[in-house]
Amino acid sequence: MNEAEPSPTALSSAAARAAHLVADGAPAVFEDAVAPRLVGALAAEMIGYHRTHGDHIILAGTRAITTVRSRYTERRIGPHGQYVVLGAGLDTYGYRADPGVRVFEVDRPATQEWKKGLLEAAGIPVPENVVFVPVDFETEDPVERLASAGLDLGRTALVGWLGVSYYLTRAAVARTLEAIAQLAPGSELVLDYALPDGLRDAEGDAYAEIAARVVRERGEPQRSLFAPAEIDALLAVHGFEVAENVTVRDAVPARLWRRDDALRPFDFFRLVRATVTG
Repeated sequence: MNEAEPSPTALSSAAARAAHLVADGAPAVFEDAVAPRLVGALAAEMIGYHRTHGDHIILAGTRAITTVRSRYTERRIGPHGQYVVLGAGLDTYGYRADPGVRVFEVDRPATQEWKKGLLEAAGIPVPENVVFVPVDFETEDPVERLASAGLDLGRTALVGWLGVSYYLTRAAVARTLEAIAQLAPGSELVLDYALPDGLRDAEGDAYAEIAARVVRERGEPQRSLFAPAEIDALLAVHGFEVAENVTVRDAVPARLWRRDDALRPFDFFRLVRATVTG
């Protein structure tokens, strides 16, 4: 991917969250009323595909992934008061949430400038509790940059690291976990990761095949797949205690899967929640 260009996956993820409100019926898994305003005309065609072809595995699957992981993660913010969004992309929590929570959006400078332009075009003000933290992940320690930006390292924080690990090497994932482990003991991390061959179900295999081809063509190839036991071990090595490692089905209340539309739980990725032990 050209580093001067914004991430196509950030746009498609935001479009999927926006499309969920129009392409799927009740009950809503996750309600992101800001996403449609933020992506606006830029993603109108994408959202249109969701509305007219919403039962396609890649479209329904992306809506399931993006809504489930957002709901699961945001429910953990309350106890901390500080929320770090690693690889924030077009995440919208800071623009629709409790102003008492400090939100630190960490991402590449180019992506952040693109997002700021979209916010301005949509007339969405940046609240005082939202802090942009530009980071070059290849050369900078994100925790050092966060501390400089005002993150209180003496207090716990929730770190949401969603939709990113797939595109990093295992070494890069390990380096980032080592950095996050510098946070105050009791801080939490929510991480999603893609499953390898043999651990996915049939729908997961179908989604994985198409998704791998699409992101490769966009210049963001998938680089890391993990078995649940591998993720648990990697977290333990880097100073985390795993609280739970859950499937898409189990990450949200069962009632949300009693539905008549195309949204279904499937085994392509998992969510793991872990605590910094210190």
